Parts: sequence; C-alpha cells; structure tokens
Amino acid sequence: MPTTTLPTAASAVPARSPLIGWLAVVSVMLGIFSIVTAEILPIGLLTSIGSGFDISDGAAGLMMTTPGILAAIAAPAVTVATGRLDRRLMLCALMLLLAIANFLAAAAPAYWVMMISRVLVGLVIGGFWSIGAGLAVRLVRTERVGTATAVIFSAVPLGSVLGVPAGTLIGHLAGWRTAFVVMGVMTVGVFLALIVLVPPLPAVQVTRLKVLGDLFRSAGVRVGLVLTFLIVLAHFGTYTYVTPFLQQVTRVSPGLITTFLLAYGVAGIVGNFIAGMTVTRSLRATFVVGGCMLAGATLLLPVLGGGDLGAIVLLIVWGLAYGAVPVCSQTWFSTSAPHSPEAASILFTSSFQATIAIGALLGGVVVDAASPSTVMVLGGVIATLMVLTVTAGRAVPEAASPRSGVT
Repeated sequence: MPTTTLPTAASAVPARSPLIGWLAVVSVMLGIFSIVTAEILPIGLLTSIGSGFDISDGAAGLMMTTPGILAAIAAPAVTVATGRLDRRLMLCALMLLLAIANFLAAAAPAYWVMMISRVLVGLVIGGFWSIGAGLAVRLVRTERVGTATAVIFSAVPLGSVLGVPAGTLIGHLAGWRTAFVVMGVMTVGVFLALIVLVPPLPAVQVTRLKVLGDLFRSAGVRVGLVLTFLIVLAHFGTYTYVTPFLQQVTRVSPGLITTFLLAYGVAGIVGNFIAGMTVTRSLRATFVVGGCMLAGATLLLPVLGGGDLGAIVLLIVWGLAYGAVPVCSQTWFSTSAPHSPEAASILFTSSFQATIAIGALLGGVVVDAASPSTVMVLGGVIATLMVLTVTAGRAVPEAASPRSGVT
C-alpha cells in the first residue's frame, strides 16, 4: 500500500440513510460552490475594487492569480500536514477560514489586507478541493458514486452561472464590500451544514509526501497530469479573455454579454452531469469528445463568432465540453491510483489550480501582443494536442469500475 492505512477508520463511519448521504454530498457541493464563487468573484468587481484602493486594473488582477498559485502549493502541504485528522473536521475548519477571508476582504482598509484575504482563499481551495473532490465514495452507495461526483463538481459551473453574477449584482447595487459580506454569511451557513450533515470521516489513509512521489511512477498518473495541463491551459488561456473577444469581434453589447455567458454556464452544468453518466462507461471516450468539442469551439470562434448566432452556439458547445473536464480529470487521477484516492485528489487539485494561473497569464500575454482571436486559435491547437495525447496514449484507465471505489 502506498499510504499508511488506519484500520479503525472504516468502522468509525456510522451507517446512515441514503437521504442523509445525499444531503452530505450537497453540503460538500455547496462548500465547493462557495470556494469557486469566492475565487472568481473579483472578476465582476475588479474595477470597483481597484477604484476603492486607488490601484490599476492590472494590480487588482493579482486577486485572481494569487489564489491559484497558493492553492497549487496548499493542496499537498495542507493535506499532508493534517493527514491523520478527521476529514469532516478539516472541511469545517477550511470553510470557517473561507468565511474569515470573505469578512476580511469586506473590511480591508488597504489593498495589502485584501491580498492577505486572497492568500487565505488559496489555502482553502487547495485543502478543501483535495479532501472534498474524492469524498463521494464515502458518502453514497458504490453504484451512485459517479452521479454523486457529478453533483459535487456541478459547483464549478454553478459558481460561474449563479455565484459570480449574483455577487456582481450585489456589488453594483450596494458596493463591492457588501458582496463579500454576503459571501461570508453564506459560507457560515455552509459551515453549519457540513457540521450537521457530513458524518465523521476518520482518515482511512495518511497521505505523505513520499506517497505523492510514488504516484509519479504510475504511467496513468503521468498521462493524467499532461492531459489536465493541456486541457485546462487551453480553456483558461482562452475563456479568461472571452469577454474581450465578444466585445471586439462579435461586437456584443455589454448587457448581451451576460446572456451569452449565462448560456455558456448553463451548458456547463448540463455537460457536467452528462459526463457523470458517461465517464463510468468510457473515460477515454468522454475525455476525447470533451476535448474535441472544446477545440472545435475555440478554433471556429474567430471564423463563425463574428455574428451573435454563431458566437452563442459555439459558447454552448464550449460550455458542454468544459463541464466534462473536472469530472474526467478527477476520475483519471482516481482510477490511475485506486489505492490512494486522497493523494490522487491532491495531484488533481494542484495541477488544475497551477494551470489556471498559467493559462490566464499566458493568455494575457498573447492578447496584449496579438488579439483575442489569436488566443482562441492557440487554445484550440492546445486542446487538439490534448485529444491526440488521449488517443495515442497507452496508459489509459478505460473506466472507473464500481469495484475500484472511484468515480
């Protein structure tokens, strides 16, 4: 076994009704929803926050890059350091820390205090994702794990569809500080839900740094890292700058852009649940189809995205595609390391968050040097490379069987 197993852990988890198990899944999903919303909330409030602290938009943009970098570091550091602690305790502590971060942002008297808040958000992202992403197998029956995982990951598109627009609206109506106060209150509510609904989850395996190193010996894990890097780089290198594309190429009015992005977000939710159903049948096929759709959408946007209809159709295709990415990536890592699910989640979280920061940074360089259309084309090429890697790779965990204990 690549991890230290605690034999008394399983017996410490009481048998509970399926309904309570699903409520626990929903509470974990709400935790990730709070994290996703807190992470990307500054996108809609960037100018307001910058004006409040008398800084440029570029300096305010550090609020987006900092959490991703910190999350990539925190995923292994926090999880390894707390390896023997009850996982419910960790989820609750991290959610409480997120509430503190939101209230700190709301009260920040200077920008450096705001950045401390963003550092805390990054720590929460790394720790909560690493623990929560693979918890479905401990909360519901084995045959329902795929659906439960899709429910948990639906928090990602939901954060974009509901969380950020709602936070932005509150910010415009009552000020950006009020938006963070509301986020803090909601996070406290999720904290209480986790306490009540999630059962005690003693650490079944203690994840050590050596375990993470040992995972790199698995060809499937190495391929998973490459695939995650390519597809997340393709997405965030382009989607971060989809609004400038819609403004400059499609020439969509500011009010209509919200509608376009809402359509993308709804499609993302649909794609997430479709992937949750198909990933257990064929992980390879699900990942390939998602990658092909993402590549096609971004490559065709400069060609067909000059009109409203072409742009919104391609955004819907893009949303369907990206909705499948977190489910496929997490499943790939878990299936490649069935005896070390938490360690696999750590690698998933670190690689995902680090690539978000890299993609947004490199995409910005391309946009400044060329145009939004150029960054779309480059993103499509990278997504195509990811598809070729899946189809050519031999170390492919073809499906996540129920017996393996992963999605």
